[in-house]
Amino acid sequence: MSSALVDIDVLILAGGLGSRLNGVLADLPKVLAPIKGRAFLDYQLDYLHGLGVSRVVLSLGHRSEMVLAHLEKAKVPLRVETVVEPRPLGTAGAVAYARSAVSSDPTVVLNGDTWLEVDFAAMLEEHRKSRNALATLACVEVDNTGRYGAVLLAADGCIDRFIEKGESHSAGLISGGAYMLSGRLLDSLLAGSGSSLERDVLPHLPQGTLRPYLVQRGNFIDIGTPESYARAATHFEARSAKAITARAL
Repeated sequence: MSSALVDIDVLILAGGLGSRLNGVLADLPKVLAPIKGRAFLDYQLDYLHGLGVSRVVLSLGHRSEMVLAHLEKAKVPLRVETVVEPRPLGTAGAVAYARSAVSSDPTVVLNGDTWLEVDFAAMLEEHRKSRNALATLACVEVDNTGRYGAVLLAADGCIDRFIEKGESHSAGLISGGAYMLSGRLLDSLLAGSGSSLERDVLPHLPQGTLRPYLVQRGNFIDIGTPESYARAATHFEARSAKAITARAL
């Protein structure tokens, strides 16, 4: 467990409608998607706690009452606070709405429907090494960027631009749905009008202020579709088996 993350807030964006999973989850929020008898959110919180995170803020929207009820009865391993959007605000809007609930600089922002195993202590170190970084984005290499949209790097290693979903189907880097956002950037969102971090905010940052942090591809799962949701069960079953084996040794 790393003490480097004790004072770093983690904001999880969990207010989405999850329309692509309606046939699987009905009206259940994606963060409560059941996997091997547990909610997806429980796996996220356990993982963050294991890394040394002590405080999480959940940005809720769709069926927030269900998530709140779950938190009341769940054995949560760390401090969790909640913010409920008055209406769907998009990722940038949700972060801006939750600004007053987070105080660390930087703040980690995660998508609530993404599992990404990141060494956030190392990511924090890299973010702080670059004195002019307004944001650091966890990037994952995949064989086909078409479903996610691609992240292109400039010659200096910084993120240059984003390619929209469906515009490229080649191998490349994608956003892993994990960000470290500086306090200055968080404050600037309060005056912004865009709703999407990756369309309206990050592409317009000054050159050299948006840094990538590369993550191994095997650690990335997006549960946003029925197919990827099914794969998540296999992943967590393997993790559980590995943990049991380690304890036995």
